[in-house]
Amino acid sequence: MFSNHAKTIKVEIKRQSGPDGSSTVEKFEIPYRPNMNITSVLGEIACNPITADGTATAPITYDANCLEEICGSCAMLINGKARMACSALVDKLTDGSEPITLAPLSKFPVVRDLSVDRSVLFKNLKAVKAWVPIDGTYDLGSGPRQFPQLQEELYPLSNCISCTICMEVCPQFNDSTNFVGAATIAQVKLFNNNPTGAVLKAERLRALAGDGGVQECGFAQNCVEACPKQLPLTEAISDVSRDVLLQQVKDFFVR
Repeated sequence: MFSNHAKTIKVEIKRQSGPDGSSTVEKFEIPYRPNMNITSVLGEIACNPITADGTATAPITYDANCLEEICGSCAMLINGKARMACSALVDKLTDGSEPITLAPLSKFPVVRDLSVDRSVLFKNLKAVKAWVPIDGTYDLGSGPRQFPQLQEELYPLSNCISCTICMEVCPQFNDSTNFVGAATIAQVKLFNNNPTGAVLKAERLRALAGDGGVQECGFAQNCVEACPKQLPLTEAISDVSRDVLLQQVKDFFVR
C-alpha cells in the first residue's frame, strides 16, 4: 500500500530512441493520486515531460488503447515482471519508498522506449491459419451447432488478447528455437475444435510439427502463470501436442 506520507511516485524508465539506438534510464517523480495505474502514470509524464532533476525530455513512447485489459497492447516489464500497464496499480507496486521500474518487453525488437514490434505473433498465427475459413461470396446460412460443453471449453481460448506476455516469459521462445509460443498453439486448439474451422485442422497440425512447433515447448508453465486472462495454455499445449503426433502417424501411413 502506498504510504500516505509519500506525495510523489518515483518512476525509472528504460528509454531507447529507436531500434538501433542505445538505451538509457530516465527518472521521474509525479504527484501521487489514489488508484492510479501505470498507463495514467505515463500520461502524467506526457503532460509534463520533465525528469526528476528538472531536465526537459521527450514524452515516453508506449502502446495503449482500451485501458481495460482487452486490447493487449500495453504489455511491458513493470518492476521486472511482464504485465499489462492498464491493470498494474501503483498502490500495489510500491509504498512510495522505492521507484517503479518500467522497461520494454525484452524478447521483441524495440520500436522506441516502451513500444516493441510484436509482429512475430501475427506471423505465427498466419502460419497456422488461425481463422475460420469462409469465402464470403454467398450466404452460407447458419453455422453448425456446437454443444454447450464444447462452447464452455473453447470460450476461454477465445479471450486471448495477443499481449505476447506468454512469449516474453517462455524460456523456449528465443532466436535459437523459433518456438511459436503458447498463444499460437492455443489458437490452433480453438480453431481445430470449431465445426467450421476444423476443415483446416490437418494443415494447422502440420505447421506445428515443423521447426519451432509444439515439440519445442519445455513445459516450464511460465505462460499459464503469467497470462493476464488466465487462459488454460498448458492444457491447450498438451492437447495439441497429442493431435500433432496423431497427424504425423496418419501422414506416415498415407504416403
